[in-house]
Amino acid sequence: MRLVSVNARRAHDDPITDEVHVALFQFEHPDLDAPVRLSTDPGERISTDPLRYGTRSRWNGADPATEPYWFVLVSAEIPGDLEDAPASATLVLENVSNDIAATLRSFTTRPTVHMAVVLAASPDIVEQEYRGMVVPGAEGDAGQVVISISRDPIEQEQVPMDRMTKDRFPGLHR
Repeated sequence: MRLVSVNARRAHDDPITDEVHVALFQFEHPDLDAPVRLSTDPGERISTDPLRYGTRSRWNGADPATEPYWFVLVSAEIPGDLEDAPASATLVLENVSNDIAATLRSFTTRPTVHMAVVLAASPDIVEQEYRGMVVPGAEGDAGQVVISISRDPIEQEQVPMDRMTKDRFPGLHR
């Protein structure tokens, strides 16, 4: 059972509400100096030169004063809970900078992604959270970059891990 705050329930049930849902993303990879934190809400002006907006949240151990979640033009589909399919999401970033494509092409292994849905009025209270997902692929063109997020593929697990010999599994050979 998923716990949902009273404010989030009111926002879902009210026909008109001031509450805004915000998706926070944290990308981690050994090649990055620090995690990349992104937000879907331009809630607060973080800096004026350059002009940047973002969300300040303590989610996932971030320091709101020095590690904000930077606002990006992104459409996000949160992971579904289908029984027959793994949890997966899609991010569609507007390609406003060549740095996005260069960063995505620089990885040879999969980055880890953590995702949370919060309310803009209370960014420290997590309504939904998805941890330990990976980026299996990213495609883009001049207008947008589509990033797929999913769980680790089970097809890459080493099976069988141990050989089924008498010494290793004596209960199988009676």
